[in-house]
Formats: sequence, C-alpha cells, structure tokens
Amino acid sequence: MITESRRAAQTSLHLVDLPYPAHWEADVVLRDGGTAHLRPIRAADADLLREFHGRLSPETIYFRFFAPYPVLSDRDVTRFTVVDYDQRAAIVATVGGSIVGVVRYDQVKPAEAEVAFVIRDDYQGRGLGSVLLEHIAAAARERGVRRFVAEVLPANNRMLEVFRQAGYGPHTSMEDGYLLMEFTIEPTELSRAVMEAREHRAEAHSIERLLAPRSVAVVGASERPDSVGETLVRNLLDSGFQGEVYAVNPSADGAIRGLPTYARVSDIPGDVDLALVAVPPAAVLDVADDCAAKGVLGLVVVSSGFAEVGGDGRQRQRTLVTRARANGMRVIGPNCLGVLNTDPAVSLNASLSPVMPGRGRIGFFSQSGALGVALLETIVSRGLGLSTFVSAGNRADVSGNDLIQYWEDDPATDVLLLYLESIGNPRKFSRIARRTSRSKPIVAVKSGRSSQGIPLGHTVRATRLPPAAVDEMFRQSGVIQVETLSELFDVAMQLSFQPLPQGRRVSIIGNSDALAVLAADAAAARGLQLVGEPHTFGPGASPAEFGKVLAAVVDDPAVDSVVVLFVPPLNASGQNVARELGQVAGRATKPIVATVLAVEGASELLRRVSPDGVPAVGSVPAYASVEDAVRALAAVTSYAQWRRTPRGDVPELADIDPEAARDLVEAELMRSVEGCELSGAALTELLRLYGVNLWPTEPAATADAAADAAGRLGYPVVLKASVPHLMHRTDLGGVRLELGSESAVRRAYEQFLDTFGPQIADELVVQRMAGRGVACVVETSEDALFGPVVSFGIGGVVTELVEDRGYRIPPLSDLDAAALVRSPKAAPLLFGYRGAETMDVAALEDLLLRVSRLADDLPELARLELNPVLATPSGVAVLSGSARLAPPVARRDPGVRRLG
Repeated sequence: MITESRRAAQTSLHLVDLPYPAHWEADVVLRDGGTAHLRPIRAADADLLREFHGRLSPETIYFRFFAPYPVLSDRDVTRFTVVDYDQRAAIVATVGGSIVGVVRYDQVKPAEAEVAFVIRDDYQGRGLGSVLLEHIAAAARERGVRRFVAEVLPANNRMLEVFRQAGYGPHTSMEDGYLLMEFTIEPTELSRAVMEAREHRAEAHSIERLLAPRSVAVVGASERPDSVGETLVRNLLDSGFQGEVYAVNPSADGAIRGLPTYARVSDIPGDVDLALVAVPPAAVLDVADDCAAKGVLGLVVVSSGFAEVGGDGRQRQRTLVTRARANGMRVIGPNCLGVLNTDPAVSLNASLSPVMPGRGRIGFFSQSGALGVALLETIVSRGLGLSTFVSAGNRADVSGNDLIQYWEDDPATDVLLLYLESIGNPRKFSRIARRTSRSKPIVAVKSGRSSQGIPLGHTVRATRLPPAAVDEMFRQSGVIQVETLSELFDVAMQLSFQPLPQGRRVSIIGNSDALAVLAADAAAARGLQLVGEPHTFGPGASPAEFGKVLAAVVDDPAVDSVVVLFVPPLNASGQNVARELGQVAGRATKPIVATVLAVEGASELLRRVSPDGVPAVGSVPAYASVEDAVRALAAVTSYAQWRRTPRGDVPELADIDPEAARDLVEAELMRSVEGCELSGAALTELLRLYGVNLWPTEPAATADAAADAAGRLGYPVVLKASVPHLMHRTDLGGVRLELGSESAVRRAYEQFLDTFGPQIADELVVQRMAGRGVACVVETSEDALFGPVVSFGIGGVVTELVEDRGYRIPPLSDLDAAALVRSPKAAPLLFGYRGAETMDVAALEDLLLRVSRLADDLPELARLELNPVLATPSGVAVLSGSARLAPPVARRDPGVRRLG
C-alpha cells in the first residue's frame, strides 16, 4: 500500500516514459520444480489483473491493501497497469497465461521506492515471492533506485519472511500499526548466497521430477516393430519401471503391448508426470499444449526436425520451450535419446537405448543423442554403473547446468560425467561447477574445442575466445577436462573405484623394465613426481612377491599413488598375479592404477564386486596402455590438488566507486549508439574510480613541446610513438628510454623525425620514466557467450607470438589473482629469474582484482587493455591503456534466477 503522503511525493517526481523493457522477461523455476514466466506489466493486462485479483482470498487482499477490497476499481487497474518502467514499474508472473503473482515499485523520492507484491493463494509457499523480489530489485537498480521501503501488516508472516530471508538485511520499525521495512537493494554476499541456494534447490527439484516420475505417457506409442514409438514402450516396460505407463496414439486400434491406448494425454484418467514425445515435429506443439492442459510436469522430446534443420525448425523449437515453460513444464530435447534412472525404486528406461547399465554411482549427461547408445555400451563394457543418464539432444531447455544442480545433492551420485557440444551459459556453469567440484568430481569432454563452432540445433551465442581461455574456465571451476570419450571413461574408472591421491608422488612397480620406463616418462610429462626408481623384478616373480612389494609401497608414507605394470611370462596366464594384486589393492587406502597386458579376464580379477553385482570401491582400474593409466591418474591427482586448495575470498575493495563509473560510462555511450573508444581523461577517470592510476602522457608535436613536457613531468622521461605498430616496440625504435636531460629529449625527437618522417610528430608523447622492471599486459574483454574474461601475460613480441597468456572468469578471488599472475610460462621473470630482483607481485595481484571487478561491474566495457603494466620491485606502473565501450549484451548469469 502507498500512503497518500508518499503518493503525493511521487507525483512531484518527473515521469519518463521508457519503452517496454523486454530484457526484464525471464523464465524461472519455482521451489516445487515448476516453472513460471516473468515479464513487465502492460496496459493490455487490465483484464488479466482483474481476474487475478478476483481469485485472491479475502485474507490475501487484506494483507496487500490493509482493507477489504474485493473488486479493483477502474482507476486502480489503470494505475497498476499503466507504468513508465522508470519511476513506476511492475513485473507479473504468469503460468498458463494467467497471472499468479505481481510485484511493483513506486518511487517516493530519488533513489528510493516502495515495493509491494501479492501472490495468488494457490502459488503461495512455492518461492514465487522471493523470485519476484530479486527481479524487481534488479529492474529498480537499473533505473537508479538504491533503496526499497515496504509496509507490511505484522500478521503477514509470508511477506515478512520473504523480505527477511532475501539477504538484504532490512531495518524494521513499527509505524501506525504496520511494520515499515527499509533496506538497500545492492547485492550483498549474503543476498547472492541466498539467491544461489534457492536457485540450486529449485532447479534440482525440477530435474528430480523428470528422473523419478510416478507415471509416464508415451505419445506416439506404436505396435510397429522397431519404430520409435514401439521402442520407447518396450524399453519402459522391459526396464521394470515402477510407475504407471500410458500409451497415447489417436490412430491406434486396440492395446499396445498390453497397454490401453488413449487419443490424447488429456484423456488419460490418472495423473501424468512425464510425457515421452515421439510424433512428427509439426505435431509436437499440439502435444505440448495437451500436456499442459493435463498438468504434465515435463516432456522428453525424442522427435527430430527442430533447430538442427534450421529455418522453421529453429522457430518451432523456440515456441516449444516457450509454451512448455509458460505452463510449468521442463523440456529434455528435442532430438534426444531420452533418460534413464537405475534406482530400483524407479527403474526407468525412458529412452531409445536397448542398453540399460547396472546401478552405479555415476551421473552422465550427454548432449549427443546419436552417441548415446555407444556411450551406454561403453559404460557396461568398462564395468561401470550409472545412477542416472540424460541425453539432451538440442538442449533447448534442460542443460548440463541443471543436471549438475541435481547431482550435487543426489546421494546416489558420486561422479559427474559430461559430454558437451556447447555451453549455453558458461558463467553459470563456472559458478555452480566450482561449488559442486568441491564435493564431487566433474569430468567433461568438450567437442569442437579447436573450431569453437556451434553444433546444429544448439541455439547459443558464438564465442570469440581462444580455446585456451575456455580450457582455463574448466580448470578454474575444478572440472577435469579430457580430450576424448575414451579418456572420459578412463578417468571415470579411477574416480569410481579409487580414493583421491593426497599428493603428486607416485611409485611404479612391475615385471617389465620397458613398461616401467614408459610409465616413468609419462608420469614426468604429466607433472607427477616419481618416488625413487621403479620397483621391477624378473618375469618369473611369483604372485606373492608382487603382492608383498605392492603392500610395502602402499604403506610407504612417501608415496601417494601407485602404478602397477604386469606382462605374463611365456607359457603363464598371469591370472594368479592379477588376483593377488586385486586382493592387496582392495585393502589399500591409496589410489592404484594398473596396466595388465595379455591376461585374459584381468579386469574382472582386479574388481571388487558388491553384493548386488556392481563393481565397488577398491576395484583396480585396468588400462590398455601405460600412457592411459598415467594420464588418468595425473588428471585425478590435479583435481585432488585443486580440491585441497582453499577457495580464496573475493575481497571488498574499499576505494572504488562503481556508481560513478556507471554514470561515466552511460554518459560516454550517449554520444554514440554504436559504441566508442575510451581514452584520455575519460579512461584515466574510469580507472581512477577503481583505484588504478594511469600514468599521464603529454603530447609532443614539436621538439620544444617535448622539452617543456619533460620539464613539467621531471627527468628522466620517455619519448614514444602512439601509433599502433610502434607502441611498446623498442626494437623498432618506437620508444626512447632514459632521457635524462633536455638535450637528450631534443636529440631523441630529431631521431624520430629522421627515422619515421615529419608526420610522426603528431603521434609522439612524453611520459615520466618508470624505472626498470618487467613489462606485463592486463586485458579484459566482454564475450557474447562467456561475459567478462580477464587475461594476463608478460609483455613482448615473443610472448604474443606463442600466446603465453593466462585467463580467468570474474569475479576473481585473491587466490585466483595469484594463480593468474603465475600462469604464463614466462612468469618466472617476476620471481627473480636467473638472479634478477623479485617484482612486487602483490601489487600485480591487486591490479588484477581491480580490473576484474571493473569488468564484472560494467558489461558496457567491451575491451580494456593496459599495456604496458610495468612490474617493479616496489610496485606497478600502468603506463598506457586503451578501452572500448559498446552497448551491453545481456549476460547469461545476471545475478537473478532465470532459465537459459
């Protein structure tokens, strides 16, 4: 409710009509796993708002308006729906075309607005209020509002809890019988943590509803042998699904595999949780509408003919997802293989795969439907088991991010495998993978790494980042990235059966000197530290000798992991040795990998099997080659080291002014719709607002001007050319250093003119000499897919040629900044290489933190280059910089909950 005094204050504000802010629209997941669509209110919503109000209970109306108000007046309907999206704005939540919640703000004074929301009674308690508050706060911040006030009746506990639990820390006071809550709406560490926790629970629950349905309808079910519809029904029934199965096909005559058939999903008498859709693409939208009317929770669309065929198919795919989400449903696919859940209480094979692996601790997400059956067959052949499997096909809705959210808390899943053809929201992936990897390993193979292309059917933005930057995003998130599917399963075996190593020290034992040398070379190449010489013995060593040496090595406190190698001697099977190794390894507390060649059944002999027949922890993964074994061990070792490393903290930077920086950027962009280069005083000021001091330069159009500038700046000085091909190039004569007198400046000036001609005069500048140090380059760029990316490298032509640069995704923690400084191969130059002085690395790290925060705060900063940044033993000097501003592309992880 807005008091009359506040309404009067509002009318004194200058109202500005802004266009409909389409970027405020969002699909969101609610606490129960259902979805809703959020959008700004429109004048055309008058009838919808009346209908919404008419469905509110008297109590809800009283809590909102502080009085009985059964029918909205025309005047209030107009006031609520006709807004300027600036000083008065509202966002509605819709499901199935009906409004189920409204939140609005009304400015009562500059930078302060009153906020209020109301939720339809049947949607209360589903987390909609907190989602609406997040989105209206983000919209208000965009319009310059920094503070919300809310008037709440003391008995309105639901609304009070929404405000109290949002993480903004509201101040509460009593005023005229109601509670007045006041709070700033700038995101805080607590508010971000609250948002992410709610997002995590909601998205996990939305996936749980798809993977553990109580009933499944196969739309397009068929009796025709080996048809898609027949295969889906057969696999569902053969898997022993514990719920109800319904067959849907309007053309069917009689039962299908003993199941009664229905013409439409809405004709089914019982509830339907999941619909498997296998109909021609043109019919899928009608099926989705029918499922929405039935109240289906989710769709698995195996039908093809969508974005992968382009044109109309792409639009059909967008419409499918829009309609499904607007009606509370999630979509897996289209063009997918399906889903599996091996939990005996579910036993679901809702897929086209005839292969259903046994129960295991691996969750597997694959974007490829075509590869799905082969992947599942490999799981079985490797002796692995699955908890759940999802083939996402075109990944129009449900993505790997959703599955990570689900598996993080799933007690049946310990290892996460991802086959990725694209990443729709890398910022969110990085955020949730970094959190999940602390407790459960994530192994990913990313196809198309070299081309960075977008697969057919995937509607994602293109990235211009080099593959090294994408790889760094995986490493920063703790994800074990592998190059091939074979390596994916190699690492999965290690993680499924063996403990994590406590360090990089490895011991090698075996009966082949040749294999031992190969293993030692592979270990050294992968950064593992060999403990002593390999323990090798002759081909006639007995099983007991093998077991004794292995037990001794495992007990050695100087050893973190063991590589076992065995080749049977002539006329010997070697099975007894394999059996002995398996028994000793089963009692070990350190990871062991093995390469056992030419021994029939070696993998089975090295396994430990649980009572239900599934390979268990303590099994020794057996690899076909030494290199495969060591590669898998090294990958897991690096992951374990990452996991032991503290997370670090994103420090609060006290001497920055983000609001002033935003004002500066907006003012500059108003001059050019296309964007603009930022230089001179504007760039200096922007950097100053983030605590970065850009050293000044003065133009030197004549020798006299150069001498005068040098006198003002103080000797020694530098005279340099500002044209791109000569900047920073002492080797080309573009920089003259250590000019300690006026005569030296004049002489250098004449040399420039002699070398490059008189036209160079307009490009010459003078700058104070910074002293000796290591030249570095700090850059940020705003990528359409990844958002801001920070890079660091040592300056110089050679490091540019070999692309010796490190990358990180903001926000950077203090440990991220430290790692980024150390990531280039030339980084030892900063740490006293060959007796040189050690540079002030802490100052470099501080600079990276500031640049990271600047890039994270301002999506309009398309590019920033600080080059050179001179690192010296006593600090850093930012000697030159350039930047470009551009209209921002909406980031895929904007700080509020949204799908996509």
